[in-house]
Amino acid sequence: MILLPTTSPDAQRRRRRSTTAIKEALRELSIQLSLLNHRVGAQVDLRDVDLDCYDLINRYGPLTPSALAGRAGLHPATITGILDRLERGGWVARHRDPSDRRAVLVHALRDRNAELYRLYAGMSTAMDQLCAGYADTELELLADFLHRTATAGQDATDQLAGDRGTRPPAAAAS
Repeated sequence: MILLPTTSPDAQRRRRRSTTAIKEALRELSIQLSLLNHRVGAQVDLRDVDLDCYDLINRYGPLTPSALAGRAGLHPATITGILDRLERGGWVARHRDPSDRRAVLVHALRDRNAELYRLYAGMSTAMDQLCAGYADTELELLADFLHRTATAGQDATDQLAGDRGTRPPAAAAS
């Protein structure tokens, strides 16, 4: 029989309080980022979901519309409307896939990125200032925590979706 060390009730309470504080801070961060993205989208005449899809295409593209639908967790018919708006706004272009002429790939038109960078500049500067106050090892710990948090969020999303194949393969996710 292996005996595990026990922690004091005070230590357990502190840990629960800290864990709760982290969860609350993440909820507040989610709200603030949603509000920021909403304001940015309004400045460039994009709906929140359009901006999200453009970011996915920009990060992981070129993508087929069905791959985008899977990454965004949206119905393919919804993606068609989003892509139509993004294309009309000069954010994306659709081209035939050179390896399969029947397929369409969506490419981000990166010349519009400067507008987005300008709108996110305040947050970027604030993050640079915030990160300057941490040691390299602390930043590595924070980055690891945030990556693990994003993975936990993806897993929870997949679970709610019934994991109907909406998650991209691990190799394609990076």
